[in-house]
Amino acid sequence: MTIDRHNEYMRAALDEAKKALGRTSPNPAVGAVLVIDNKIVSKGHHREAGRAHAEIECLCDFGAPVPVHATLYVTLEPCSTAGRTAPCTDAIIKAGLKNIVIGATDPNPRHSGRGIIELRNAGVQVRDGILAKECWRLNEAFNKWIVTGRPFVIAKCGMSLDGRLTRSPNESQWITGRDARRDARQLRASVDAVLVGAETVRADNPHLTVRDVRRTRQPLRVVLTRSGQLPSKAHVLSDKFAARTLIYRRKSLGAVLRDLGRRGITSVLIEGGGEVLGEALDKQLIDKVQIYLGPIITGGPVVAFPGKGAGKTADALGLREIAYQQIGQNISISGYPDLPGSE
Repeated sequence: MTIDRHNEYMRAALDEAKKALGRTSPNPAVGAVLVIDNKIVSKGHHREAGRAHAEIECLCDFGAPVPVHATLYVTLEPCSTAGRTAPCTDAIIKAGLKNIVIGATDPNPRHSGRGIIELRNAGVQVRDGILAKECWRLNEAFNKWIVTGRPFVIAKCGMSLDGRLTRSPNESQWITGRDARRDARQLRASVDAVLVGAETVRADNPHLTVRDVRRTRQPLRVVLTRSGQLPSKAHVLSDKFAARTLIYRRKSLGAVLRDLGRRGITSVLIEGGGEVLGEALDKQLIDKVQIYLGPIITGGPVVAFPGKGAGKTADALGLREIAYQQIGQNISISGYPDLPGSE
């Protein structure tokens, strides 16, 4: 089979995996497709932690004995150890599969490559590394957490052309348009936790909830405060998701992130305010930046990323793998901080 065909089927498996984003933590999002005679005959994805993995879903979807010439495409190396579910390698071998194509290898150092070895030892023809970068990127949060124990941090904000998070006092809080805010809520739906500072809660009284996104769960809401004095009627303390709000008093951002990692939180979206974003930048805690740029100059009082900053331009933080997208009248800018040791 040509590499183009392999890529085509792996992209189909990736499309399946994307259905699971924001729903499987602390497990990775994984997709699989079964191909017979150059045709996809069944699909599957991991729906949530504790339920069947993508490979098993795909085989169950086929619902018949697997012919010898069938090929299973899966975005992540099948697990070889028992956890909340039985090892997928055992199920694959038992099903009689003789051909499997894998995207990314397991990022867990204790398990990486073991599933591939087990399958090959059982006589299964294994090809790995197909669209490996795309498959790895899909689970960038899980990949960091499983290796370091710390969550993947996305710094997100909507700011004006002059770098402000706010408009003039007593005006509407919105800088970006409705479509950009909807896109930001979709991003919120893909993470385990949303984090803000106490001043954001006092000034904006945000809901920090997922809306307009089907079949998703509400991420944990995290508030950092020095005084512990928050409005009792704040949405994050009084709405139906109040039990999913964590308050950290007099804790550094780094300490909070370490504790969240211990709680199984693999990804955190920092949504403000400026002080928290500035601390995250100064302490190099940001793994990805997501900025929505509104076409206005506000002169507002809150700067997007205050803090120490760079002593000289040559030391300024750069971004790599930058992506731009126009959303209505707004521009979405995303990228990864170009830090020492980053890819």
